[in-house]
Amino acid sequence: MWRGLVCCWFLWPLWSQAEVFWGQVTHVSDGDTLWVLPSGEQLPRKLRLQGLDAPEICQAGGTAAREALVQLVGNKDVQVSVKYHDSYGRGLARVRVNSQDVGSLMVQSGHAWSSRWHRSLGPYSKEEAQARAAQKGIFANLSAELPRDFRQRNGSCYQPQPNGSYSLKP
Repeated sequence: MWRGLVCCWFLWPLWSQAEVFWGQVTHVSDGDTLWVLPSGEQLPRKLRLQGLDAPEICQAGGTAAREALVQLVGNKDVQVSVKYHDSYGRGLARVRVNSQDVGSLMVQSGHAWSSRWHRSLGPYSKEEAQARAAQKGIFANLSAELPRDFRQRNGSCYQPQPNGSYSLKP
């Protein structure tokens, strides 16, 4: 038993480290989901920006959030750091473009909320407070709805198609 504990203790730093890679953004699905083709690989990876929650694509502000993310990273080389995966298999990623944190930029510009968890206001709470004070983007509307509340009330913005693909609900 002690051997197992000692082994786990020495291997823990390896398990807890993030995977870091460079790649090119090939597609932006919405304000917090993008596809990155890692350098030297042939298939892009679907990633979700960690630490923020952007409006759903069919929610008020959703299209503007996607366009803001496209402007920041579309077809650009980015540095990606993935430490966790979500329940959909997407890598939860911190992404940097030109040495700037993309999540921070999205929240600062009013295109996303800092992720809330229990009582925490999240990693971008200062950026969100500044965007709220300046009434930028989604924060210009004082009754803007958190994406998690929107999803709970409305479900997904997408509907399955007979061919197995998905399309936006009308």
